[in-house]
Amino acid sequence: MELWNSTLGSSFILVGILNDSGFPELLCATITVLYILALTSNGLLLLLITMDVRLHVPVYLLLRQLSLIDLLFTTVVTPKTIMDFLLGDNTISFGGCALQMFLALTLGGAEDLLLAFMAYDRYVAICHPFKYMIFMRPRICRLMVTTSWVLASLSALGHTIYTMHFPFCMSLEIRHLLCEIPPLLKLACADTSTYELLVYVTGVTFLLLPLSAIVTSYTLILFTVLCMPSNEGRKKALVTCSSHLTVVGMFYGAATFMYVLPSSFHNPRQDNIISVFYTIVTPALNPLIYSLRNKEVKGALRRVVEKYMLSAQSTI
Repeated sequence: MELWNSTLGSSFILVGILNDSGFPELLCATITVLYILALTSNGLLLLLITMDVRLHVPVYLLLRQLSLIDLLFTTVVTPKTIMDFLLGDNTISFGGCALQMFLALTLGGAEDLLLAFMAYDRYVAICHPFKYMIFMRPRICRLMVTTSWVLASLSALGHTIYTMHFPFCMSLEIRHLLCEIPPLLKLACADTSTYELLVYVTGVTFLLLPLSAIVTSYTLILFTVLCMPSNEGRKKALVTCSSHLTVVGMFYGAATFMYVLPSSFHNPRQDNIISVFYTIVTPALNPLIYSLRNKEVKGALRRVVEKYMLSAQSTI
């Protein structure tokens, strides 16, 4: 079989979810709306947490990082998907594919670890409220954020370099929404079984271990909540935890399917649908579920708007 010379001047063809859809125009419009929602909600949350000093507490500093990751994550994938469909050009250069893979792996890995740290934050806040500012002091909060970014970046760099070093077959079609490891390995004209095992081990480390920490944290939270004397406090905590677990379930479920399940369980159409959840749907829903509905954020929004109105009036 002929080998394709994978140089920086060569290109892949991304055959994503819009190409396989029976209603591509409707799906493109839906993805566009979700992207605008993700930009607006995450951008607003970043603005509010940055401008309002009352939100400069550990839980919101972690949420600010989550919003930043979600905004960047969906931007790495969605605009190209939309523009490729509108322009009818699905090509992506070898270098562009490597860059997209690195960014997607970095941002996905950082979010994966950050969600586990956020679950720990909720555990400390609910189960040990009097020690919260000790266990979640600013230095520890910064360490959590730094750890998420550094570990995710190093893992992403190693996987990107190793995946792109394989020789690829003459078929340039990547039947996937973006450049990711599993669909690219299907194009490789070399034995990838050892590397697939490494991807599996990394997937277990980066996904199942943080997920276990999240499940443990929320299990302990549930036991604490059930012992609360106040029905109102119990109900509020349960509603908050259930909404958080919904987002966690969507993100980890989709990512686990892509990177932990064996390749025999995958097919291009199914993989495309799964990837939409953690690259487009979850970034749009996270701010709505985690923050924009609670009283503190609504209060911050009101104060920022009032401040802007007063400054506008003073300049007239």
